[in-house]
Amino acid sequence: MGFAVIPTIFSIAEDAIFTVPKQLTYGSLALGATPWQSLYRVVLPTASPGIFSGLMIGLGRAVGETMIVLMATGNTPIMDANIFEGMRTLAANIAVEIPESEVDSTHYRILFLAALVLFMFTFVFNTLAEIIRQRLRTKYSTI
Repeated sequence: MGFAVIPTIFSIAEDAIFTVPKQLTYGSLALGATPWQSLYRVVLPTASPGIFSGLMIGLGRAVGETMIVLMATGNTPIMDANIFEGMRTLAANIAVEIPESEVDSTHYRILFLAALVLFMFTFVFNTLAEIIRQRLRTKYSTI
């Protein structure tokens, strides 16, 4: 899963770091900061909304991934307390069982309920991430 998610996070975080205006870096260096101090106290706080967005997009991709998770977790519909026994995520459960369910059956409706739960979880999580990103943007926009 890391091989699928890390390139997305890295490319978005890299873009966020390189979009920090050079004048901020030059100003901190001109005021006597070392390059590491400039990176830690100017560049990273200014780029933090973009880095956070990259993390959230990568996490969203990891949560929404169906087939990689299906293969990696063992496709076991029964989950035990031991995480090494196998499990099935909501997205994988919907993908596996929807072709087998009969239309207008209870099973079919439960799968759509699972899809609604997955959508609501994603919506709430993305809303909280956007609120945090906006707070980071307003906090570090005055640097």
